[in-house]
Amino acid sequence: MYVFRGLHHKALASQAALTIGNFDGMHRGHQAMMQHLVHAAAARNLVPTVLTFEPHPRDFFATLTGRTEQTPAHISTLRDKLCALRDAGLEQVVVLRFDQRIAALTPAEFVDRIVLRGLHAHYVLVGDDFRFGARRAGDFMQLQSLMQASGGEAQQMPAVTETALRISSSAVRHALQAGDMQTAQTLIGHPYAISGHVLHGAKLGRQLGFPTLNLRFDRARPALAGIFVSRVFGLGAAPLPAVSSLGTRPAVEANGRILLETHVFDWSGDAYGKLVRVELLHKLRNEAHYPDLTQLTAAIENDGVQARAWFGQLARQTTRDRI
Repeated sequence: MYVFRGLHHKALASQAALTIGNFDGMHRGHQAMMQHLVHAAAARNLVPTVLTFEPHPRDFFATLTGRTEQTPAHISTLRDKLCALRDAGLEQVVVLRFDQRIAALTPAEFVDRIVLRGLHAHYVLVGDDFRFGARRAGDFMQLQSLMQASGGEAQQMPAVTETALRISSSAVRHALQAGDMQTAQTLIGHPYAISGHVLHGAKLGRQLGFPTLNLRFDRARPALAGIFVSRVFGLGAAPLPAVSSLGTRPAVEANGRILLETHVFDWSGDAYGKLVRVELLHKLRNEAHYPDLTQLTAAIENDGVQARAWFGQLARQTTRDRI
């Protein structure tokens, strides 16, 4: 899969089947849309393409108006979103910087300059809530009319539901914020995970007897925070049980950057620079501040005991299911 920053690349496909969106979390609704797009592209001999924006338009407008508290909570890092799109069969993704120039385009200008002339789209697939152009004035009927006028095609895909629940990024976000990892897994189709290369940290965990793998979360506001039962892929042939902390680390610093810190049980080795994926399976508690390292160490020890107990209960349940 090719990833382009902007529209002015000679390697961009000359004939694209396009979908547009943020695709935060790449939930089952997004996955169904990508499957439809890939099939439609193959039938029309087009290149399946995604247009996404960085920053998120809501991030841009929150910063522009000084209302940073309205910045949306994010589910995925950019890396994880791109990996999910690649796994879904997309052949190219265009990451377009959202700025005042983009925000000011009318619906007709957006289609002409970006969809048609910029991305050479002959087919566009959008969701049932898709809006575009300045002040979100454009809707599907206008998109369809503009595409037909250029000799192209537009289709709208209905929402995917789970019982009575509409599968959406908002639904995933609410589940994660509530610590309901099972509902999040149902909506996403697999356990929630964060991937990245292991970074050097302050080594405090090692000093306390609990060395950690550190991954950066490249968003200002993650959709979840706290202490989680987890498992780690990428350190061996099989996933390894662990306990993880995601957040700003209030126990050890004020206004810290957002990190995912993971202590892998009964494992030692040099993981720096390795690409790993950490699945967050069950929330144990929220982040907390501790007055001294003694109480912090005791809390970490207790987190480990609870996580091991959770894995033990899971193993017993799996055994009973097999019997």
